[in-house]
Amino acid sequence: DMNRTFPDNVKFRKTADPCLQHALYNVLVAYGHHNKAVGYCQGMNFIAGYLILITKNEEESFWLLDALIGRILPDYYSPAMLGLKTDQEVLGELVKMKVPAVAELMERHGVMWTLVVSRWFICLFIDILPVETVLRIWDCLFYEGSKIIFRVALTLIKQNQAFILEATNFPDICEKFKQITKGTFVTECHSFMQKIFTDPGSLSMATINKLRETCREKLLSQG
Repeated sequence: DMNRTFPDNVKFRKTADPCLQHALYNVLVAYGHHNKAVGYCQGMNFIAGYLILITKNEEESFWLLDALIGRILPDYYSPAMLGLKTDQEVLGELVKMKVPAVAELMERHGVMWTLVVSRWFICLFIDILPVETVLRIWDCLFYEGSKIIFRVALTLIKQNQAFILEATNFPDICEKFKQITKGTFVTECHSFMQKIFTDPGSLSMATINKLRETCREKLLSQG
């Protein structure tokens, strides 16, 4: 995964001096020793790489990674990725509550949420939304916790509801979800961040945790 981490970023090229691939390797190996239950899991390379780009410091990146994986997003990057799968199902339940027409469209065409939002959750919007917008989202993520991921996802879906509802088949829905992460709405990060705190309306951690419990039990029962 080292060579697949930000291949277009000059700082991660092997010819760079210093080459951030070395720092990335050090952070990931250190975390694997620190948290043997998780070790290394898909998606961690992008998260750690982004932290290194931001902090330019291996130790700070390590501890921020530890906070994300251990406290803010538990079980997202575990081998079974149960936390990640659970939260994708939770988003589906929240869309039923907040944007029911889109939920009905997804159900009618048999589109599972993991097909359209898995990269949003795994990469925490890295390479999905513009860099400046992602940095603002991450500020809120560290400050307010995982609720922010749902706020961002719901805002993208709600703001683009009419566009998504134009879809008439399975591939069309998937393409619409790719398109809604582009354009001026997401590049104007200040107004976008204001929207994520107003558009989804009330979104308490009590509601999210209750949905998590239900969705987790459902996933476990499915094996």
